[in-house]
Amino acid sequence: MKNLFFLFTLILVLACQNEKNTTLPTDPIPDHQYDQKIIDLGITLPVVTKPVANFVNIRQAGKILYLAGKGPRKADGTNIVGVVGVDLTQEQGYEAARIAGINQLAVLKNHLGSLNRVKQILKVTGMVRATPDFGNQPEVINGFSDLMVDVFGEAGKHARAAVGMGSLPRGIAVEIDMIVEIY
Repeated sequence: MKNLFFLFTLILVLACQNEKNTTLPTDPIPDHQYDQKIIDLGITLPVVTKPVANFVNIRQAGKILYLAGKGPRKADGTNIVGVVGVDLTQEQGYEAARIAGINQLAVLKNHLGSLNRVKQILKVTGMVRATPDFGNQPEVINGFSDLMVDVFGEAGKHARAAVGMGSLPRGIAVEIDMIVEIY
């Protein structure tokens, strides 16, 4: 009986040691080429700046990233400001949304080190500073959404809200936040 107990204990110890030495499977990072896609599209990501108020650019909870709203800050540091439908055309609003998307990509890359770690864009909220009678907020925010699909393909398609606002911080034309899943 003693020998049987000893043999059972030895088998149990060996099994536990083998389990410690094996790595648990994790989501492998696929061989995405998102960083290269940015280059191919001729996009230069700006340097990420600190927020001007009491918040952070990005917050991570497990494999989910929550990105604070970004506006259309151009490479020269100026913002696209104005009201879509008065000061800006729908097409100019579209370009402002695209620039906001480039700024969000910069935040993602700064946080992750590589856009290749992006699994999918989950949710986007796009806010358009517009006149009360302007109803083409979805077409404006398509500037952002089209960019995400251009960079990430199917993984860039997302759930979305596109809403009109009477005002936005510093008079910017659009502000867009997003939620992203990573590997």
